[in-house]
Amino acid sequence: MIKYRSIFISDVHLGTKDCKASLLSNFLKKNSCQKLYLVGDIIDGWKVQQNKLKWKQEHTNVIRRILGYSKRGTEVIYVAGNHDEFLRPFIPYGFSLGNLQICNHCEHHGVDGKKYLVVHGDMFDGITRMHRWISFLGDKAYDVVLTINTKFNWIRHKLGFGYWSLSRFLKHKVKKAVDFIFKFENNISSYCKRKGYDGVICGHIHHPEIKEINGVMYMNDGDWVESCSALVEHLDGRWEIVTWLSEYTDAEKGEINESKKINKKATRRLHQRKNKKGKDPLE
Repeated sequence: MIKYRSIFISDVHLGTKDCKASLLSNFLKKNSCQKLYLVGDIIDGWKVQQNKLKWKQEHTNVIRRILGYSKRGTEVIYVAGNHDEFLRPFIPYGFSLGNLQICNHCEHHGVDGKKYLVVHGDMFDGITRMHRWISFLGDKAYDVVLTINTKFNWIRHKLGFGYWSLSRFLKHKVKKAVDFIFKFENNISSYCKRKGYDGVICGHIHHPEIKEINGVMYMNDGDWVESCSALVEHLDGRWEIVTWLSEYTDAEKGEINESKKINKKATRRLHQRKNKKGKDPLE
């Protein structure tokens, strides 16, 4: 088990069919920390409103893992997001469950002595704040893309190819999507600079990143729908984005190792032929 000082996860979207709950449960099982930050959109309340909740046993396992962290003494901070905004009305009353606290935003003080704002990020998204109906429309469009992506990758898997993210491709290639990410990152970084924060830790846009923007350290922990990533603070103060693919990697390890053995044998035979004939047969 790997021990971290702090772990930040967001955009899990428990209750949706595309949530990688089993991978997250595996991640929480194999890692531990002094502080666990749930940086919004852990439970997808929008799907509850739309009567499209897809709750599985794996989703319950994630909740149990989180409560297990709290029970063992880990401080758990739940920062509400736009998909789990149903929690926000309880915040003024100081609602908490043992070591699990709920808030809109909070401060994290790193080993490096710097002060970080921890917030989901939807407040810095003009579409979410001003045009809620566009957000719902975008959410539905994202569901369609994920459905296409799932079927497309099923075909790729059958053909022996690895995973490829359609939505990530679109985010990087479609100009409006790139502009949206750029504006979001700059909006939230500018706010932190005005308020005297050294950095910001957020989620919301499903785009894991660690970089400096105008003197402010911008860190996004990604999501557990596609990226399957978490932001971690090591005991010595180092920051890192961890991408967790171990559960299905372990299952496929035998196939991967076997493939490597076959490739090594093929390479050895090729070298033997080359040494015998003095020329590569493929040249």
